Amino acid sequence: MSLATSQLALLQDFERGLDPQHPERSRVPARILGYGEISTVIEIQTDATQGYAFKRLPLFRDQREVECYRVVFDEYVRLLQHEIGVQLPAQDYAVVQGAAGAPVFYIVQQKLTADSIGSRVLHTRSDTDILKLVRSVLRELRKVWEFNHTQTRVQAAIDGQISNWAIRETDAAESSETFALRYVDTSTPLFRVNGVEQLDPELFLRSAPFFLAWLLRVLYLKDVVNRYYDFHLVATDLVANFYKEQRADLVPEVARVTNEFFATDARGLNVAPLDVNKVQAYYREDAQIWSLYFNARKTDRWLRTRVLQKLYPYILPDKIQR
Repeated sequence: MSLATSQLALLQDFERGLDPQHPERSRVPARILGYGEISTVIEIQTDATQGYAFKRLPLFRDQREVECYRVVFDEYVRLLQHEIGVQLPAQDYAVVQGAAGAPVFYIVQQKLTADSIGSRVLHTRSDTDILKLVRSVLRELRKVWEFNHTQTRVQAAIDGQISNWAIRETDAAESSETFALRYVDTSTPLFRVNGVEQLDPELFLRSAPFFLAWLLRVLYLKDVVNRYYDFHLVATDLVANFYKEQRADLVPEVARVTNEFFATDARGLNVAPLDVNKVQAYYREDAQIWSLYFNARKTDRWLRTRVLQKLYPYILPDKIQR
């Protein structure tokens, strides 16, 4: 998939006319599809961009940083699809100039139906289908750690949260026990070569408030990155995410299914089983940290726009339900 010249021009026009505080008031009409910690997924509502989802990353200071990220992004996509066997939506990327002059990187993906996204499945399908989805996600995650165990040169990471997966409804490979899936979150391309992280972890702090970045760097950055290389912790995050998605009722059963998977389908990986009490404690701590972080970002936006009279380039939700 690649964008035509006219589509790139429209994307540049959208970025120039974007109001990050009120994206619905932007010059080119748009709709927010989802929020991430460092990105926002946008649907640009024009005929030329119909069928695309645009993931916006205003993280970069110059073209050199963009090029470094692009190389890592390309290799991560290649690893997932061709080395590990995780399927992705058709995608490309584009770089445009932001209002303040810095480059803005867009990951452009085939737009998938809303009902196929994992977080939506939790509220539209039966509990049987939801558990089937969990088994399917675990099956895809297993591919990553099997790849990591077959060699030591390259170690890949992945964020297994339920919202990062979409069901391929018409795929002929779908079986009665699992769904065929696509992984949609390629914006955090984490992998190590000979123990060296290829993505600059400082990018995680670009959207952090200037008065908080140093503390996050010292206390949390290394732990947050390391989490995605540990199958047990990724699975913990997957199950804990059911609290955030307002399906706490399913946590015990999802934990049971996960432990059953570890004991049978992932036996050779020696993954420690989950404890529901520890999953709940993990979620509470994580939710508190991210709530404080989100409130700090809103304060940072107010300081930059109202006091310093500067542009705040990130799009924030009004609130986050946890």
